[in-house]
Amino acid sequence: MAVRQIYKGRIVDLRLETVTLPNQVTVTLEMIRHPGAAAIVPVHEDGSVTLVHQYRHAADGYIWEIPAGKLDAGEEPVCCAGRELQEEVGLKAGELVRLGMIFTAPGFCDERIHLFLARQLTATTPQLDEDEVLSVSRMPLAHALDMIRSGVIQDAKTIAGLHHAAAYLAAERR
Repeated sequence: MAVRQIYKGRIVDLRLETVTLPNQVTVTLEMIRHPGAAAIVPVHEDGSVTLVHQYRHAADGYIWEIPAGKLDAGEEPVCCAGRELQEEVGLKAGELVRLGMIFTAPGFCDERIHLFLARQLTATTPQLDEDEVLSVSRMPLAHALDMIRSGVIQDAKTIAGLHHAAAYLAAERR
């Protein structure tokens, strides 16, 4: 495999990679390499969830999301989940349950987002990064799921995380 790096930044590494596919065809692909991330569905004792309404330049405005953040070098996803939960929304989890993993855009990017459900929540002090502009909201899980169905929530990790959390909690009640 031949690799030509086009740009390497704080978050992404853009490359041209010449690879031979399983059908023996050799192609050059534009690839974004990403360190991965963790995303968390904080579920409170009363069944409500905490979401953020965050400004995203790429989305041309504010969007609804579950708390999430990029993995630091060598960081385990569960550690990232705990760190991001505290930094972004000021919550500490007594329990983090792994819900699964999603690829964000596997046609050109290797980013994997690890999904977690957080419970046994206690309040701490948030520590936002300078590029984070957001407000924190708590709402019933059912309302958040309605926001997906109505198109208010459009963020893929949030949709996946909320649906995974709802399925996990429903299975637990059986």
